[in-house]
Amino acid sequence: MADKKNEDYTVRMPDTGRSPFGGEKEPFIIPTRPGRIAQHTTFASRFAQVENNPQASIIAYCFASISMTIVNKYVVSGPDWNLNFFYLAIQSTVCIVTIQILKQIGVITNLAPFDANKGRRWFPVSLLLVGMIYTSTKSLQFLSVPVYTIFKNLTTIVIAYGEVLWFGGSVTPLALLSFGLMVLSSMIAAWADTRHAGQTAAAAEALATLNAGYAWMGLNVFCTASYVLGMRKVIKSMNFKDWDSMFYNNFLTIPVLVVCSLIAEDWSSDNLARNFPRETRNSLFTGMIYSGLGAILISYCSAWCIRVTSSTTYSMVGALNKLPIAVAGLIFFSAPVTVGSVSAIIIGFISGIVFTWAKVRQSELSKNSLPTSQATMSASSQSNRDAANS
Repeated sequence: MADKKNEDYTVRMPDTGRSPFGGEKEPFIIPTRPGRIAQHTTFASRFAQVENNPQASIIAYCFASISMTIVNKYVVSGPDWNLNFFYLAIQSTVCIVTIQILKQIGVITNLAPFDANKGRRWFPVSLLLVGMIYTSTKSLQFLSVPVYTIFKNLTTIVIAYGEVLWFGGSVTPLALLSFGLMVLSSMIAAWADTRHAGQTAAAAEALATLNAGYAWMGLNVFCTASYVLGMRKVIKSMNFKDWDSMFYNNFLTIPVLVVCSLIAEDWSSDNLARNFPRETRNSLFTGMIYSGLGAILISYCSAWCIRVTSSTTYSMVGALNKLPIAVAGLIFFSAPVTVGSVSAIIIGFISGIVFTWAKVRQSELSKNSLPTSQATMSASSQSNRDAANS
């Protein structure tokens, strides 16, 4: 254990110049310093504290989600891009290769070998993950980064009521106010986007692109909520660690994505040339590899955040970092800056603050009152209890 004290008992021998085992005393052997053991124990204790720290998991998830959104938008922004399944398969493959490398060099030490029985039980969650990431890339392909980020807030509402139905959660009046602000910000963002598109030269084409983006965004909201709630439901009974859930997620999605790509996508040389033009080919491949490495971080941070907080908090963290994501979208992708779009971003950010404050107040009230009902536990605590009872 990290908090167990290590005590070294030393028997002092006469300094006669000879070893107590009969040989000459070796002057070059450096004795073990108890301080080094103490330092190692202190480091392990601090790492364990960070690993179970909700704030650290939230910060890590924010960084991972921001970088992944920007990179994903860059890769799928080509005018003729239509290889989303292939792109996602590359992501998962890079993840698995990197995980195995980290395991071989000793960075990952708690990754259990693949269990076929667990794989069969986890496979439905992987299918939900495929639906989530595919609809996410499709909606990001047709919508601007700020609009995409604002509409992701609607996932929080679906997840919150899903937790009410499945895990005995509750929705306070202040949370309802934040949900209203989320819906309002999404409506303003859609209005501003469609108004700007209607004023362009190719208005009909721009509006058709937006409508396709909104349709994919609606599917993504329900796919994301289904994945988050389903993951929490299954991860409790399997007692997965963070690396385990990430490994199973990426490993099981590879065959699904490859088969979908071979069936649904065009692999002709002409289509490959349109998707990977010579002038941007190297940067696209670099972005795809980087997104695979970043997917390791976001997969780990997602499971980490759900484990030490809750799925609602996990979804809301993505809403709170909408401001830097929106600013990055305005800077790197020339998204239209209008009064409506800026207002939608501000209202969406306020809705995240209101929701966070609602969760804090709800947590404080639950601590100061008698437990009249079963409290909603974090994914990790519920997982340990279900594993003990199974």
